Amino acid sequence: MNAFGDNFEQQSEVDPAAEFLAREQNALAGLEDEIPPVAGAATMDTNGSVNGDPVPKSVPKQVTEEPEKIRKWREDQKARLEEKDREEERKKDELREQARKELEDWYKHHEETISKTKAANRESAKNAEKQFVAETDEIEPGTEWERIAKLCDFNPKTNKSSKDISRMRSIILQLKQNPIQATKKV
Repeated sequence: MNAFGDNFEQQSEVDPAAEFLAREQNALAGLEDEIPPVAGAATMDTNGSVNGDPVPKSVPKQVTEEPEKIRKWREDQKARLEEKDREEERKKDELREQARKELEDWYKHHEETISKTKAANRESAKNAEKQFVAETDEIEPGTEWERIAKLCDFNPKTNKSSKDISRMRSIILQLKQNPIQATKKV
């Protein structure tokens, strides 16, 4: 069977994975001296865990300085934001002052309006009282219903919340047009 190249005799077989691991261990052998030992007595298992806890793989941090343009932009941005904050506070104060003045003006105008309305109501009440007194002095027989009709509101627009007084209106209007003759008792 040697003719066919099927030589199955004992040859020293080389495991490619074992050969790769041996080469890597030789290459990394000097790195252990450069890494400082970890504080505490941590033991590493063969499966890559320390004291039974899996070891997280961390990416080494690269300490780089922030570029000058970015640092300058951050400083400028901070200054702009501070200026905007000051401007906003100033505008708020202006608006508060303006609102205070407008409120004072409104109260002043409101008080003036109320005082004018009170004065006008007093004047009209005095005039109405004078007119009523003058009319009471001129009582003529048979004009009673006319005077009552003057005091009543005959506006057909009625409030829905008020009582229906249409019958009373019609009676007063009838009495005004056709007054009852008063008879004197002897």
